Amino acid sequence: MGDTAEKAVKTSRWKRIKAEFKKIIWPDKPTVFKKTVAVVVLSIILGVIIALLDTVFQYGINFLIGL
Repeated sequence: MGDTAEKAVKTSRWKRIKAEFKKIIWPDKPTVFKKTVAVVVLSIILGVIIALLDTVFQYGINFLIGL
């Protein structure tokens, strides 16, 4: 008895999920490309900034320890 009700709930859930996916407006390829390039470039810049700060702090701490 419970199996039929569970199957009905699961199928209606999947139907709702499919309906929601049909409402999604996917971006076009040029937009995805531009945003991907922006994320990669900003990630590289942020990585370089963090590496520089890490180096500066490392030298600063080594200087203070050496006193």
